[in-house]
Amino acid sequence: MWKFLISINKKLVYAIPVMIVLGFIFGKSVSADTVKQLKNLIVPMTFLMVYPMMVTLNIKSLKDGIKNVKLQLTTQFINFLIVPFLAYGLGLWFFPDNSYMALGLLLAALLPTSGMTISWTGFAKGNMAAAINMTVIGLTLGSLATPVYVMMLLGAKVDMNSVLVVKQIVYIVFIPMVLGYFTRSFFMKKYGMKEFKKTWAPRFPSLSTIGVLGIVFVAIALKADKLSQDPMILWMIFKPLLIIYTLNYALGTIVGKMMFKRGDAIALVYGTVMRNLSIALAIAINAFGEKGADAALVIAASYIIQVQSAAWYVKLTDKLFGPLEVEKG
Repeated sequence: MWKFLISINKKLVYAIPVMIVLGFIFGKSVSADTVKQLKNLIVPMTFLMVYPMMVTLNIKSLKDGIKNVKLQLTTQFINFLIVPFLAYGLGLWFFPDNSYMALGLLLAALLPTSGMTISWTGFAKGNMAAAINMTVIGLTLGSLATPVYVMMLLGAKVDMNSVLVVKQIVYIVFIPMVLGYFTRSFFMKKYGMKEFKKTWAPRFPSLSTIGVLGIVFVAIALKADKLSQDPMILWMIFKPLLIIYTLNYALGTIVGKMMFKRGDAIALVYGTVMRNLSIALAIAINAFGEKGADAALVIAASYIIQVQSAAWYVKLTDKLFGPLEVEKG
């Protein structure tokens, strides 16, 4: 079973479109009341999505973030002072009549870094320690900043209960983070670092994938009627996403080449481009009611671009930053 789940986690670029299709078929095949019942799955799926991810996150690395201040500050400057405003502007441009789809773009932009940041940095032979620091710092700052940014930028256009949003962030970020920390500590004491990394660490993200796919299924099923009435809406969603990711990769690459060595530059790119779409999806579904499904639709589509583009970028790193041996010399 674990091998199957791990294989799905490695093939999200295929699994997510499949779940989008299945969610659409289900949403069109059953009654509206049955579709509404799917909302009962959101809370358990959210927990299943977020908690396993937190088990593999080494929160102690937060203390190490100050070791490379320049890299960390540059990363978070891009994450919180450039990307969110880019997403906000594109949201207004592409979705002038649907503020909740604009919200989806903003939520994805406000929650930087995930386990994918660490994984893809490793695949590209970048600075893994810096990537871990970016993930912990970015997740913490993003969780604190999200209610403020949403209220400041879209508060007048979306039906937002600030207290509810904060509660949801506590429920789906900080409580799982605490539980994940204690779970990680338990496994470390029982099995040791080597066995944990070899046997257990690869398994937890695969559990998270079940939650991701479940939430994507629910989000699409809830919007199946709207998608059938206006199928071009998916193309309208992909256009701003393609622009955001393209500009994000370009900015990270240019800044990385100008300011940092190869390993740090690669960590910078993945630390600013990879978004924590799982948490963004959970907030959209849980904190904004039925209209939040529009935001969730945008975030679900982001998975496809994010996973595929990350894989492509790995193949370009040697051309962009030089082979690993150059830095060693």
